[in-house]
Amino acid sequence: MPETFDVGLLGHGTVGSAFAELLEQRAGQIEAITGLRPRLAGVLTRSRGAYDELLAGSDLIVELIGGIEPARRYVLDALRAGKHVVTANKQLLAQHGEELWATAREHRVQLRFEGAVAGVVPVIRVLQESLAAAHVDRVSGIVNGTTNFILSEMARTGAGYDEVLAEAQRLGYAEADPTEDVNGADAAAKMAILARLAFDTPVHLDQVRYEGIEHITADDIEYAQELGLGLKLVGTAERIDDGLSVRVHPAFLYAGHPLASIAGPFNAVTIESEAITEMTLSGPGAGGPQTASAVLGDVVSAMIPPASTPETTQRLPIVEDVDSSFYLHLEVADRPGVLARVAAELGREGVSVKSVVQKGLGDRARLVLVVHRVAERSFLEAVDAIAELDFLRSRPRFIRVIEEEYV
Repeated sequence: MPETFDVGLLGHGTVGSAFAELLEQRAGQIEAITGLRPRLAGVLTRSRGAYDELLAGSDLIVELIGGIEPARRYVLDALRAGKHVVTANKQLLAQHGEELWATAREHRVQLRFEGAVAGVVPVIRVLQESLAAAHVDRVSGIVNGTTNFILSEMARTGAGYDEVLAEAQRLGYAEADPTEDVNGADAAAKMAILARLAFDTPVHLDQVRYEGIEHITADDIEYAQELGLGLKLVGTAERIDDGLSVRVHPAFLYAGHPLASIAGPFNAVTIESEAITEMTLSGPGAGGPQTASAVLGDVVSAMIPPASTPETTQRLPIVEDVDSSFYLHLEVADRPGVLARVAAELGREGVSVKSVVQKGLGDRARLVLVVHRVAERSFLEAVDAIAELDFLRSRPRFIRVIEEEYV
């Protein structure tokens, strides 16, 4: 009989049940690779199992219950007991990662988390291993499949946000309560993890500025298409001078950007470094089987030690004010001189206009502009001034524009 490797599973929801099934299906192949045959030692749920017994009978713990507590306590107990841990819990890592990684190092065990960021896209392994010696300048990505599906469908069909969100929930791409997905919190937690790995500096969720997609309208997407732009929820972590900016927000992309073509529930991450120029990894980012596959990959890696998440050696300050181009949508009265007065307010803050689209008449008059890169603070001050103009019929709406193209 082959030697066994016992896996304790915390949680048996969509991802947990898919993982349990996949572990049984792939046990033979994993045995051929590692010389050990993995088996499920037991499952802990709210109504099933005892944690202490599961921990004692396991070589490795897979945490898929989500949330902060009791997940944090379970993971720490497992690490202190000398057990490897695999988790897909991005909120736990984004808020308590340094504590968990330090505990893993202290007890010489592995804490692996590929499934926490981008589904089956192996970006964690690439940053930790393949690009460990590279000086990364920027990591940007579409790291939430739910919002990418919603925005892709709005662009494809012309439907509104609420209608497409309902369709995403019907298809299983969005939870019954999609708040953390659509408000950007899920993507922010993932970008905190990626920033920590890419830039070798502690990054807490509280240091990530994020915005969601709830305010996006079909009009925004229609006008953007006329300007040659497509809309994505983009997370960015980048070096700026001697600091680090980490942020998540909707952004328009030109067709030449590697993230522009990523559609549906897919995720993608672009890594930029002088050593490699640019590489983009993409794949399914939402769904139980996809995340379960990433989790199982981590289990196999943990069965072939050693590997660890090293202590950070940098302490980069967080940069708040960054340069960006912007899309600006104004609902205005249909009368002469409107564009000139808007341009004058922008000009006072050093904001120059790249392109303009004027649409509609009377109560349907719209003015849509794309402005060149400028400090965010200057642009926001110009928007506040424009909002006070007497011909505005509603508060100005704006969305960032990423101008880089890689062709």
